[in-house]
Amino acid sequence: MSLIYPIPLHVTTRRRASRRGFAGAHDPLGAPEKIFVHAPLFTPTKLKTLQIVETMDENRRQIGMHYPMETQMAVIVITGSNSGFGLQGALAFARDGNSVYAGMRDVSKAEALQSAADAESLSIRVIPLDVSQPETFEPTISKVIEEAGSIDVLVNNAGVWRAGTAEDTSEESLRMVMETNFFGPVLLSQVVLPHMRARGKGYVIMVSSLSGLAGLPGDFSYTASKFALEGATEVMRHEIDRWGINVALVEAGMYATGILSASVSADTILPDYYSDDSPYRTLIEAKLAEIRTRLPEAFDPQVVGELFVEIAKSDGRRLRWPADPVAEKVLATMFGHDDAERDEFLRDVSGTQWWSDGKVGPD
Repeated sequence: MSLIYPIPLHVTTRRRASRRGFAGAHDPLGAPEKIFVHAPLFTPTKLKTLQIVETMDENRRQIGMHYPMETQMAVIVITGSNSGFGLQGALAFARDGNSVYAGMRDVSKAEALQSAADAESLSIRVIPLDVSQPETFEPTISKVIEEAGSIDVLVNNAGVWRAGTAEDTSEESLRMVMETNFFGPVLLSQVVLPHMRARGKGYVIMVSSLSGLAGLPGDFSYTASKFALEGATEVMRHEIDRWGINVALVEAGMYATGILSASVSADTILPDYYSDDSPYRTLIEAKLAEIRTRLPEAFDPQVVGELFVEIAKSDGRRLRWPADPVAEKVLATMFGHDDAERDEFLRDVSGTQWWSDGKVGPD
C-alpha cells in the first residue's frame, strides 16, 4: 500500500505557558495541549482532520521526554573516532563531562585524539571497534558495560565513501560501502538496544548525509547506503520510543573530515579501483576534481561534534538534525513540516500509534 505524504502539513496549536527545559528542550508543561493537523490522506485532494490530544500529565516515556545526559556523567560510545566527526564528537562529549569510549578500526591512528585528551585531562578511552566486523560487537559492548555500568549514548559515525555509478560500481565495492555505512550501524545498535531498553532510556545517533536525502550522479554506493540508513533509523525511531529510547539522524553537508582523502590519494584524481574502460570515467574524474576545488570551503567538523552533544541533551522529538546552513536549506525544501508533526501524522494514517503508546496491539 502506498500513501501520498503531504508536504506541508497545516498545523494549528494551543499551548500552555511554555517553560524551557534542559538544553532548550520543551518541557512537558510547554507541550501542545491540542494539535489540529489538516492533511491530505491517500490522494492530494481528500482531506481529513486529525485531532491529537496530548495529556499534560502523561508519563515522560510515552511522549519521549528523556535526557540521558541531564543530571549525571553519561557513558558515550562513538565509532570512527580517529578523525573528523568522530574525533570531534569524542572531544565534545568529554569536554562536557562525560565518559567516552572512542571506537576506531585501527587504534594506531589514535594519536591525535589521545594527545588532545591528555592535554585537557579528558575521560576518553580508545577501543578497537571495526564496524565492518559485527562478530566483535557483542564482546566489545559487553566489556564497555562491565567497566562503565551502562551506555547512555551510541553515536554511529564511522563511514566510507567510494566514487562510482550504478552501472560501473563493482559488487565488492558496493558491499564494502553497505557493510560499513549501513549494516555496521544497524547491527551495532542491535547489540546496544537491549541494554538501553532494560534501563528505559538511551540515545542512538546515526550520522547520515545529505546524500541520504537526495541522490546525485557519481555517488551511487554512498547514497544507497545512506538512504538505507535513513529508512532503518526512521523505522527504529517508531519501534523503540515506547521504551524511552531516542533516535536521531545528523544531516551534514561538505566537511573537512578526510573521507575523500581516505578514498583517493592527494596526488591522483581517480581512485585506484576505478576501471580504465568505464564509460563514466571522465565524468567521475570531473566530479572529483570539482569536489577538490570546494574542499577549502568545507565546514569544520567540530561543528558536528558539538551538535552530537546538543542532540544527546534534547528531548528526542526531532529526528533529522541539519548540521549547517546547506543542510538546513535542503531539509526545509524537502520536508515542509517538523518531525513531531510528521510522526503524529504517519502513526495516525498507518494505525500504529498503539505501538508508541506502549500497548500490545491496536484498540
